[in-house]
Amino acid sequence: MPDIVLAIKVDVDTERGTRIGVPALARLFDEIGIRATFFFSLGPDNTGRALRRVFRPGFLQKVRRTSVVSTYGLRTLLNGVLWPGPHIGRRHGPIMRAIRDAGHEVGIHCYDHIRWQDGLHGMRIGEVRREFGRARAEFAQVFGSQAKAAAAAGWQASVNSLTAYDEAELVYASDARGTSPFFPVMEGERFRTLQIPTTLPTLDELLGRPDFPDEQLATHYFSLLQRTTVNVLTVHAEIEGMAKYGWFREFLTRAVSMRLEFVTLMDIAQDVLATPGRAVASELLLGEVDGRSGTLAVQGNVLRDV
Repeated sequence: MPDIVLAIKVDVDTERGTRIGVPALARLFDEIGIRATFFFSLGPDNTGRALRRVFRPGFLQKVRRTSVVSTYGLRTLLNGVLWPGPHIGRRHGPIMRAIRDAGHEVGIHCYDHIRWQDGLHGMRIGEVRREFGRARAEFAQVFGSQAKAAAAAGWQASVNSLTAYDEAELVYASDARGTSPFFPVMEGERFRTLQIPTTLPTLDELLGRPDFPDEQLATHYFSLLQRTTVNVLTVHAEIEGMAKYGWFREFLTRAVSMRLEFVTLMDIAQDVLATPGRAVASELLLGEVDGRSGTLAVQGNVLRDV
């Protein structure tokens, strides 16, 4: 059995990423011979409304580092501002189904990416149920089945969103940054939907920083891989599938040559849930991650008596 296990989680945020980045990644994964987990934004692409984040600490610095305009495209950055955001699920269902039919795992990223990422913590339980319900309905329309997993836009989570997941009877969610699978405890309440956190920094958190030059990024990633747990790397259709496709192709080629084992997040969830005591309860907190603006869900302390 390989020493290192790696799961590739693909977040698809925009219409452009779905249309261009997703097929490119599918071709790359087929060439390399690996399976990945894709989480799709399913409703309107209102990316332009993210301009409100300009007032967040660190946001402008990230914009400068990651060349947002060249990465996402000017038209995408005006979606939902100068014209209505294109409805991703209705336009690109065939692309999404092709991913499933190629043997990759598919799940819910969100209905409206900006609304979930920027507005979740202001939503009451009824609003959360309606918004997540829209995502579930669109997923069922596209794939002809109910979603078994979700990964929140912007790594956001709240008591209300975790409640909606439990009500939907998901197998797992991937909303947090952390170190290992866990059952989340938030504001003193334990939830039964397993969390599989992203364990590695994302590429956009490292790009453009003098301490992480591009030519050394792959080596840095390999130095972070752990042998004692499953490593989860979140990539973006708009970045690794487009702007940084060449870098990502080289990274995966090196990873395969190192005989890493690639798994899907569902593989991890099924293995964890089939092993009594494998997953512990941990706090789910709001915190900061180096290189990313704003707060997001992070795995906290292990709780033994919950």
